[in-house]
Amino acid sequence: MPIDQPLPREVKVIDSASLFRLEERAYDLGLSQRLDPAWVQAHAAPDGAHYLWPALWHCLAHRPDVPRQLRCELLITLRTGDRVVSMLDVLPDDFTPLPRVSSGEEGM
Repeated sequence: MPIDQPLPREVKVIDSASLFRLEERAYDLGLSQRLDPAWVQAHAAPDGAHYLWPALWHCLAHRPDVPRQLRCELLITLRTGDRVVSMLDVLPDDFTPLPRVSSGEEGM
């Protein structure tokens, strides 16, 4: 992946199962920005919509075997109805196929 590749400028909307899979993958790879998958399962609204938007490219210089990631801001809908902001490192191949928000209003 070229170093000068532009950052994707799209907001993705994901369900709780997808959020859990992304958090688990980040955990398994030892990526820097992630939550404990057990916490996500315990606190994320099972039928909630969660949002990812890329903030920057990130790489682990000390681990060249791990591909460059998108460091995304993450808005999680909790079981209580509250929302919290977190960060999540996502591999580009995992980010690209995620569904985009359907409207600008939804993304806001």
